[in-house]
Amino acid sequence: MRSSLLALLLAFGSVAGAVALPADTSAQGDGFQSYLESLRPKARAMGISDATMNAAFPTLTSNSRVIQLDQSQPGGSFDSPIPAFEPYRLKHVDAARIGRGRTAYAANRARLARIEQETGVPEEIMVAIYGHETNYGSYTGDFDLLRSLATLAHEGRRRALFEPEFLATLKMLDNGVPRSRLVGSWAGATGYPQFLPSVYLRLARDGDGDGRADIWTSEADALASIANYFVNAGWRRGQPWGVAVSVPADFDRSHIRALTNPARCPRVFNRHSRWLSIGEWRRMGIVMSGGRTLDNDVMATLLEPDGPGRTAYLLTSNYRAILDYNCSNFYALSVGLLADAVAR
Repeated sequence: MRSSLLALLLAFGSVAGAVALPADTSAQGDGFQSYLESLRPKARAMGISDATMNAAFPTLTSNSRVIQLDQSQPGGSFDSPIPAFEPYRLKHVDAARIGRGRTAYAANRARLARIEQETGVPEEIMVAIYGHETNYGSYTGDFDLLRSLATLAHEGRRRALFEPEFLATLKMLDNGVPRSRLVGSWAGATGYPQFLPSVYLRLARDGDGDGRADIWTSEADALASIANYFVNAGWRRGQPWGVAVSVPADFDRSHIRALTNPARCPRVFNRHSRWLSIGEWRRMGIVMSGGRTLDNDVMATLLEPDGPGRTAYLLTSNYRAILDYNCSNFYALSVGLLADAVAR
């Protein structure tokens, strides 16, 4: 799934590894081409033709810059302090991004309304993802996906992750996606929605009726694909992602702690309370702000990203769908807040 990987995979490196630069042949004596040849049986099992492999493999060389970018990703220990959300919010839900979002919203209103009617995914959520991923298409990355993913798969440290994505990129090429389209982040995210190749194969959609799912140049296709991603992630029609709330100063948090230990993204989900109904939260003195209300029977968790005394949020299951796109509370909160601001 894209979600558990996105915080790591969507970083953009410098143009030192971009497709237009000369090949880095420093690692060619370590079996790179032999490794590619070893993938032929797996590729054939996916229906990828030998003609596609014969055309692609000789053009690929190992890219040391991509390996450097992968190995330099900030890890941090599980117990390292989590920074405050407010500085992140101010940077990612700023006036410029909101303004560009409203422009994109207005320009795509007819198709957004149609997609929302078909899928139940709100227009503003699609726009907010578009804005967060590529600043409304202004930068989608310029690394050659085949070269980057082949390099990362061959390097071996995380082959189980990158080899399937390399094969999925070959499948895209075999399906007729032009090689010139197969560019993106150093780690394989591509197009306006920054889909990984495997996600593109599963979930990309044709939104303008031309028979192709072109997430690189067609906003209609990109927005339809984003909506389809959320349908697949379990988005519930008609339910907001969450609402900002005020928590009483004397609120007792000991009895709302989550009772389960999440297997996925524990650092993210362990910050959430257990699920309670909106009616139960109201009876505990939680007050919704910003003019939005939720029905009493809606289930929600409480998140206080900056601790007691600061803005908190009651989050529905649709917030979890945003986390499926990128398993980061800061990302998901800022997507929801940007969506709300764009729609105002």
